[in-house]
Amino acid sequence: MTRVSAGCGLAALCAALLAGGCEALVPRGLADTPPVPERAGAEVALAPASAPAKTAAAALPADFACDTPLTLDKVVDIALECNPETRSAYLQARSAAASLGIARAAYYPALEAAGGVARSRNTRAPRGGGAETVFNAGLGLRYLLLDAGGRGADADEARLGLIAAGYAHNATVRRVALEVEQAYFDYCNAKGQREAALSTVAQAQTALDAADLRHNAGVATIAEVLQAKTALSQAKLDLERVEGEVMVVRGLLATTMGLPADSPCDVVGLPPEVPLDRSLAAVEAFIATAKSWRPDLAAARASAEASERRIRSARAGGLPSISLFADAARTYYRPGEAADHGDVWSVGATLSVPLFTGFRTAYQIDKALQEAALAESRAETLEQRVVLQVWTSYYALRTGVEIVKASRDVLASAEQAERVALGRYKEGVGTLIDLLVNQSVLAAARAQEIRARAGWCIAVAQLAHDAGLVVPVDWDRPSLEPTRQS
Repeated sequence: MTRVSAGCGLAALCAALLAGGCEALVPRGLADTPPVPERAGAEVALAPASAPAKTAAAALPADFACDTPLTLDKVVDIALECNPETRSAYLQARSAAASLGIARAAYYPALEAAGGVARSRNTRAPRGGGAETVFNAGLGLRYLLLDAGGRGADADEARLGLIAAGYAHNATVRRVALEVEQAYFDYCNAKGQREAALSTVAQAQTALDAADLRHNAGVATIAEVLQAKTALSQAKLDLERVEGEVMVVRGLLATTMGLPADSPCDVVGLPPEVPLDRSLAAVEAFIATAKSWRPDLAAARASAEASERRIRSARAGGLPSISLFADAARTYYRPGEAADHGDVWSVGATLSVPLFTGFRTAYQIDKALQEAALAESRAETLEQRVVLQVWTSYYALRTGVEIVKASRDVLASAEQAERVALGRYKEGVGTLIDLLVNQSVLAAARAQEIRARAGWCIAVAQLAHDAGLVVPVDWDRPSLEPTRQS
């Protein structure tokens, strides 16, 4: 009866402590139980998740100013510092460096200290077997003196893994730079399309004013005025659509830079002239450069080489090894008899020879062989893909040059035709339909020329990336040569 009361009292005390805010007494794994759904169509009542604080690595540069248009170089610099993908690649490389340190730790001795206390009683011992307390403390030293090259293979694999992680980080940096360049020129293109749409609205307003003058003079019908108003309304509608596209692309650019989509950042815009006369080396030179300097291809090759080291490590797991050991311990007894403590030490060597492991070693070797062949195949596949990328981007750039030239000719002809049509209509010898058609052609020519310039810039950046060159590309260079840039 007394035990029951004591148990109830202990339970009541625990409940009182928990009710009083002593949740720290409860193990962390039992402290809280999240709710579970009651049925398939019912939401779980969870508290809103709080956004984590932004890390210092994602902070904006000190000289960042929202009211100053950003150049391409500045946009790329911000993206490389703030984009989370570059931080992820950096952290992966740091993790690979730690893995190398772990693999090299096998070359050092391992020293371990241990201690313990025990209370025991032996009722069969003489004199009734009194209770005895035993304290012990000791040191143990282990050192792998000789193996069949397993730890060397592991360390070499980790070293190649670090090299692969470094190349992967470089590939991420260049890919992010390319993506932000593409977003930059897409935003420049959208801004240019907005300027072209504003010009189209102004021209449609001019046509409407001319139609009003002719109608007031009695030489034009109300139908011409209505046609001009319709053209002006359509131009304003197109302008609103372009305005929305500008905001969408600006948000995409900010996100690519690693900033919130609503960041009030702006850029300087497309260059009015692009160096179409810059010389271009042969495609074979770009392909050769890509095979040597593409960081993602180098990372794949390093990973394939690391997989080959794994074969040696797997084979070493089934071979003998020699280890040295040294142990020293002291044990205290309470109560003591003749001596209250005893010392034990030992030094020796151990020869370990795996005899049978259930074919584990054989399967590990076979697995390492297949993984090495797979890694090599992936590297070869990536190399073929790299060659195709260089080939495609090279001829895309050459096509882009011709597109820019043709779009400039079309724009010049469309501007001249629109001026002639407007003059003829004002003089009364032309029709409104001719004027509206020429204005529509001019609007399309403006938009096409802007897209052509932006496409040329993107094609240059794409070729530089695919060939393993550092981006952004120097636009003032007279030639685009496949030499490694510093």
